[in-house]
Amino acid sequence: MTRACSRPACSAEAVATLTYDYAASIVVIGPLSFVREPHSYDLCARHAERTSPPRGWQVIRHAKLAS
Repeated sequence: MTRACSRPACSAEAVATLTYDYAASIVVIGPLSFVREPHSYDLCARHAERTSPPRGWQVIRHAKLAS
């Protein structure tokens, strides 16, 4: 079963999972997790590529994501 992108009004298939590490001020974007987690966000390829971290935060992108 596929999962949809978490972004409002986007029905594209999710290919990545975004998580925040608030203590370290890091945004991590990696391959789609095997299970949906309540504190993460599933994103389609377009939104995964366009996501930028809050000011002063670092973004870590794991592996090239399939589109």
